[in-house]
Amino acid sequence: MATIRNIGLIAQLRSEASRHVIRYSGGRVRQSGRGLVFWFRPETASISEVPVDDREMTLFVRGRSRDFQTVAVQGTVGWHVVDPELLARRVDFSINLATGRLQGEPIEQIEARLSGIAGQAVLQYLGAAPIGALLDAGPEPLRVILEAVLASAPALAEIGVAAVSVRLTNLAPTSELERALQTPTYEALQQKADEATFARRALAVEKERAIAENELATKTELARRETLLIVQETQNARDRAAGLAEAQGLEAAAEAERIRLVEGARAEAEQQRAAIYRDMPPAVLLGLAAREFAGKLDTIEHLNVTPDLLAAALGEFRRAVPLPAATR
Repeated sequence: MATIRNIGLIAQLRSEASRHVIRYSGGRVRQSGRGLVFWFRPETASISEVPVDDREMTLFVRGRSRDFQTVAVQGTVGWHVVDPELLARRVDFSINLATGRLQGEPIEQIEARLSGIAGQAVLQYLGAAPIGALLDAGPEPLRVILEAVLASAPALAEIGVAAVSVRLTNLAPTSELERALQTPTYEALQQKADEATFARRALAVEKERAIAENELATKTELARRETLLIVQETQNARDRAAGLAEAQGLEAAAEAERIRLVEGARAEAEQQRAAIYRDMPPAVLLGLAAREFAGKLDTIEHLNVTPDLLAAALGEFRRAVPLPAATR
């Protein structure tokens, strides 16, 4: 905004470098340029101040696709003035000579023209394709089309304005349609998540089954080895029993042989003794028997000798031992 200082019948204007000031007097351009400082007479002058810096306007267009679905497009359009004097002739940029403010709203007029050109291009683009194709393509194709349309628009060139950039931030359907379009994808993702969950559970079950089979195989192998061990122990026990029986048999045979030899020797000794006793007189045998019997008795308390026994013993003694001749 220009700064104006009034001093009596004259005034001084001081403008910024981003403003192009045009002073008219008598229907002709007296001064034109950026960042001017000059004195003028308010009653005879008309001044326009045109901004020449880059500006941006918000773009919002709501349209329908070929299949009658509502789509909203949001973004910004950058523009600047390329011919300030031409623009000042087509659009009123005159300022109040007392305050330095614009008397109208020329910026809104320019942006309305830009918005109308861009909005028409957007509506044509949206109406030419179904909603699915628009969403799949995204905002980039539309941005390229808008740049080309605005760059070649005669309505901008004839007022000395040019579009310098187009940025689209969103191209989206309504929230209800967006949720409806998201449902198949969500369901597909949910199905994949369920499949992953089922696969994980199946893998866990398979691992548990493998572990159970491994444990069963281990138990089976242990049982088989235990069976083999029992069989081996049984065979060893049989072998030990057979060896023990054989050893006992040999021992019994040896014992039987020893008994046979001992008993044979004893029987032979008894036979020899019987042969010796057979040739002995009865009195000697009786004496030997008495000695043997006396050797097995501890004490003899009473001994009864009958006359018959004593007579028989003496008779036998006489026969066994003849008396001398003198005695007889």
